[in-house]
Amino acid sequence: MSNRFREFIQKIGSGPHTGENLNRQEAAEAMSMMLNQEATPAQIGAFLIAHRIKRPTGEELAGMLDAYEEIGPTLRLSGVKPMVFGCPYDGRSRMTPLVVITALILATVGQPAIMHGGDKMPTKYGVPLIDIWQGLGINWCTFSLQQVQQLIETTGLGFVYLPNHFPQAAGLVPYREQLGKRPPIATLELIWSPVVSDYHLIAGFVHPPTETLFQEALALRGVKNFTTIKGLEGSCDLPRDRTAIIGRIQNGEFQRLHRNPYDYDFGGKNPPIPETTPQLIHQMQRILEGKPSELMHSAIWNGGFYLWHCGFCPDIATGFDTAENLLSTGKVNAKLQEVMRINS
Repeated sequence: MSNRFREFIQKIGSGPHTGENLNRQEAAEAMSMMLNQEATPAQIGAFLIAHRIKRPTGEELAGMLDAYEEIGPTLRLSGVKPMVFGCPYDGRSRMTPLVVITALILATVGQPAIMHGGDKMPTKYGVPLIDIWQGLGINWCTFSLQQVQQLIETTGLGFVYLPNHFPQAAGLVPYREQLGKRPPIATLELIWSPVVSDYHLIAGFVHPPTETLFQEALALRGVKNFTTIKGLEGSCDLPRDRTAIIGRIQNGEFQRLHRNPYDYDFGGKNPPIPETTPQLIHQMQRILEGKPSELMHSAIWNGGFYLWHCGFCPDIATGFDTAENLLSTGKVNAKLQEVMRINS
């Protein structure tokens, strides 16, 4: 048992009247002790549930990110500014995920895109991004971190796979099932970046207070450029049945963006996720083959927005035209084949 860690539990778990928040240094130390298993399983479980009940602060998340950067994998890229997508690790269970197609579209035009996550996990047990990539023919599980960095530099695509590249974080996953609730580290993962050189973070969220936490934590970390998306199931995917709510922070200045899909003839239902992963992969393959479908409309809606958002297209309408052209002419599929050849 760690007496030091017990102090952290006592501080955050003493209730609304006597409980206190951790400062940044304490949060970093607590996160480090959990990642390195210096606290006992009972202590880690107690901390995670107490922290969930109390709710994390921006300063605490900043400290935890400090520990992630110190212990976790780091990618240093020169001459490029990748987009790093933060999506819930427990996957999607209701609506079809599109961030993989979005990443391929961006990489096709030379804008690197990086994701991170693990296998199917609690509490949602939805389809994780790693399974979609594997179904499309790219097994990120087989790459070392150095190989991932090389792939980003050569193809513009990368995936940091927790069990291989960040086993300390993967070691905390069983607590999610045992607790039956998402712990605060599920929020942390949305704004973590394995890239320590210049990058642009895209973080999905569901509840407005979470977006405020993002802003507070990243400001303390000195991150001045990032984007928040009130996306589908907390992901970075823009909805088609409502106005997309986006927060864009440039040089520390916040700007609220609203994009209504009906204004661009993309309004409609968000395609539901198929019953099986093979069915999902088949639908995505049809998109890459340029076959028209409701899912194709969703892919163009998302791809066009991000092409404009990263500065590749001068306006969002051009972004939509470009995304449609890249998919229909097979250029995005060619990018996938390029990465598959390296993976084989």
